[in-house]
Amino acid sequence: MHDFYSDTQSRPTRAMREAALDIPLGDERHDADPSTLELCARVADMLGMEAAVFLPSGTMCNEIAIAVHTSPGDEVICTRESHIIFAESGGPAALSGVMMHPVDGKRGMLTREQLSDAIRPRSAHAPRSRLLVAEQTANLAGGAIWPLDQLNTVASAAKAAGLATHLDGARLLNAQVATGIPARDFARGFDSAWIAFTKGLGCPVGAVLAGSRGFVEEAWLLKRRWGGAMRQTGVLTAMCLYALDHHVERLAEDHLLAQSIAARLADLPIIASVMPVETNIVIADLDPQAPDARETSRLLREKNVTVTVVGNRRIRMVTHLDVGPMDADALISALGAISRGS
Repeated sequence: MHDFYSDTQSRPTRAMREAALDIPLGDERHDADPSTLELCARVADMLGMEAAVFLPSGTMCNEIAIAVHTSPGDEVICTRESHIIFAESGGPAALSGVMMHPVDGKRGMLTREQLSDAIRPRSAHAPRSRLLVAEQTANLAGGAIWPLDQLNTVASAAKAAGLATHLDGARLLNAQVATGIPARDFARGFDSAWIAFTKGLGCPVGAVLAGSRGFVEEAWLLKRRWGGAMRQTGVLTAMCLYALDHHVERLAEDHLLAQSIAARLADLPIIASVMPVETNIVIADLDPQAPDARETSRLLREKNVTVTVVGNRRIRMVTHLDVGPMDADALISALGAISRGS
């Protein structure tokens, strides 16, 4: 299978698995697992934060951060295409009792003016604007990278207005590799931030959420309450440490492959347009005369190629360490065959 469904489909390499074989283990709930403590310290330093906590998933990172930063009835400001809206099963409402204020940003990004317009004046009739969430990179905008100045400006404006700030850094390291800007610089204006290990870094489980020591204490409370506390997590965090040492810089290979795919897609009759590619996500709109996205996905699967349906006529393809040029050839060939009706 030529799997472009998501970089979450990446699998741990043999070397990554071997990294977990002989490590000392302990109970993470008692701060007794050496690899987990090391990973959290490294990520906190990478993001310029005081402390961090290892969690099973990025969704739990986002949902815990929202719960810590808000109270029921508060309002969260984000772009309409944010992961916390389209892919977290209504978690902000179900778990934290908060309202969402989605803003139609350009390429998944807000301006200072849009943020100011979204912040509600204090009133007994309206929810309290309490939290800004930004996503770096912007998934449904084709992996677009917030420019550092824009990200810092929006975060600073939010804090000046009394809002907390949270950075969904699922693909933050993709932004770091693509721009050369350290992750801590992107995270500087935020009260909390996290990075994923199950996407481009290729680990089977895990994300790390960072913030102040007080924030992490509250995050740990919710980690336990929501069933995310584990035991000998070193078998997982050893692989995450391996990924930090060996899989970060190679993200550039994924970016180059995505750019190559985008250029080749533009020549296919089945494709109407392709979003600009900055990292490892390619989003394409299908020609009006072509099958719709769900049918195209079905036809591709019959040809052993998987993509994501992200709109009625829009598909997403994500590169990662388990796909290469031969998989890209198969993708282009399959789309070409579908456009010819074969």
